[in-house]
Amino acid sequence: MTKTAVMHIGELAGRTGLSLRTIRHYDEVGLVKPSGRSDGGFREYGEADLDRLMLIRRMKPLGYSLEQMAELLDVIDARAGGEHSAEADEALERFRADAAARREKLATQLEMADEFIAQLRGR
Repeated sequence: MTKTAVMHIGELAGRTGLSLRTIRHYDEVGLVKPSGRSDGGFREYGEADLDRLMLIRRMKPLGYSLEQMAELLDVIDARAGGEHSAEADEALERFRADAAARREKLATQLEMADEFIAQLRGR
């Protein structure tokens, strides 16, 4: 990792919109590990870490558990490492289909919320 690409946890939090505590928790449970440590022991993150956290951040509102996040990240890591097994491809496709279904459910809930707000305005 080049020095110009290094971010400390505060900058990473600012760029992701996640709290320091959340990022540290994701580190503790193994979802995101710092790319390195400074001489003083501070966590150092790169763009790949930022991308990983943004993926996690996008999964959270869809209701994915930490275990499901870890499963998807394992599949993505394997594929990034050149592993393109049928099992990994199927797992990725299952996640795509599941995310689409979760999005559709949220869209339906949003429509219901809009109808409810409209009804309240009419009273």
